[in-house]
Amino acid sequence: MAFPHPRQFLHEQRARLHERYVHGAFSQFWFEFIVFGLKQAWACLFGGLMLCVLLGTYLYYPQTASLARYDFITLMAILIQFVLLATRLETFEEARIILVFHIVGTLMELFKTQVGSWVYPEASLLRILDVPLFTGFMYACVGSYIARVWRIFDFRFQRFPPLKWQALLAVLIYANFFTHHYIMDVRGVLFVASVVLYAPCMLRYKPDEKHRPMPLIIGLFLVALFIWFAENIGTFTRTWSYPGQSGQWHMVSPAKLGSWYLLMLISFVLVSWIHRPIQKWRGVES
Repeated sequence: MAFPHPRQFLHEQRARLHERYVHGAFSQFWFEFIVFGLKQAWACLFGGLMLCVLLGTYLYYPQTASLARYDFITLMAILIQFVLLATRLETFEEARIILVFHIVGTLMELFKTQVGSWVYPEASLLRILDVPLFTGFMYACVGSYIARVWRIFDFRFQRFPPLKWQALLAVLIYANFFTHHYIMDVRGVLFVASVVLYAPCMLRYKPDEKHRPMPLIIGLFLVALFIWFAENIGTFTRTWSYPGQSGQWHMVSPAKLGSWYLLMLISFVLVSWIHRPIQKWRGVES
């Protein structure tokens, strides 16, 4: 017996529930609100599973295990990636985006750990210098989310910025993550440039039956905020630590929100270059 594609199955279930429970504007509002939350959770599938692995290994992984916790996390990340592809819960296009951001993130990790921005305190075998191999998957979670949410909510854009200017901004952001250790930190200029570039753009996303409008700049900030929440889970589980967190855990400084906002923009530009749905950027639906 042939099994339906997971997306087809979910669409069928949504249609069945909509027919059963929606009988007017009020019920449609709450149905759309719930569907929005479920779609967001679905878009976060890779990142959510990785956070579960971090929490689970922090709470229950035996200290006497012959396999280091970091190596177990790496193997679980590979397994999650394989299962998502094998079950068609993730497309190969999304996997390509994840791979690119995996490489981008790992290169930055190699540099940042050498200059002492943060540390991975546990021993492991699967690592490059001071960087466990699972760290690239943590960055890839961001790329995975943006690629999936783009598809799941059928993004449409009005006044979408030219890709060449987005690419230039992304290159400058990435370079500043390295150069600010030696020369002037220009992230303030980069923040202003991002607002100038993205503030005029209107995003239209489809939580249920109709596309809803949202200024793109607000959507980008909200994504950065939730990444910051996820980072606090990462440091709480002692998967990595910032200076000052080795003795007693405390929340990551809200100032890191800016760093995640800029890093997330790099991922957004990568997804834009790979998707390149020009006709959708120009089209607007009500």
